[in-house]
Amino acid sequence: MAIPYEATGRTQQKSRTRQALVAATRELLSRGSTPKVEDAAEYAGISRTTAYRYFPNQRSLLLAAHPQISPETLLPDDAPSDPTARLDAFMEAFTRYNFDWEPQLRASLRLSLEPAGAQPAPALRQGRAVAWIEDALEPVRHSRPDVDVHRLAVAIRSAAGIESLIWLVDIAGYTRDQAARTVRHTAHALLTAALADG
Repeated sequence: MAIPYEATGRTQQKSRTRQALVAATRELLSRGSTPKVEDAAEYAGISRTTAYRYFPNQRSLLLAAHPQISPETLLPDDAPSDPTARLDAFMEAFTRYNFDWEPQLRASLRLSLEPAGAQPAPALRQGRAVAWIEDALEPVRHSRPDVDVHRLAVAIRSAAGIESLIWLVDIAGYTRDQAARTVRHTAHALLTAALADG
């Protein structure tokens, strides 16, 4: 198995160089561009040759810039136990997460829609969102065992993720506040319907 370039030799310096390239990529993404490896290298003040040792192509660079946080929950320790209030608290945090990481999520979404060729498609849709939603719906699991919480979480994710927010802002012309309210209302409607139907 090949050893990553940054795992050999002066590893601390190599780690700083890699992080500088990732930080440069995130900054360029936040400015609305989709940087190539040489763009990130130029912005970070690193030679192209060096940059390509860390990221052999644009896809690997953009995937490295994708958010890597993976907490068990987006809810605070004092989250409410009422399912509706708990879902509302989650949706506020989840929407904020999506907008905070919007440039990186947009870039990853673009990559996931492009033909990957010989390279595997990015693991954009293998995040923790469904597990986070299931955590927010945990009281439903106990109070209403007839409700399929996983299925409900998938439905909410399909209507409340970055894809929906992008469509609402870019296509429907909503402000980010309007888009956030819309996905929150949709999540509540799905919860209400699930509780009514079982």
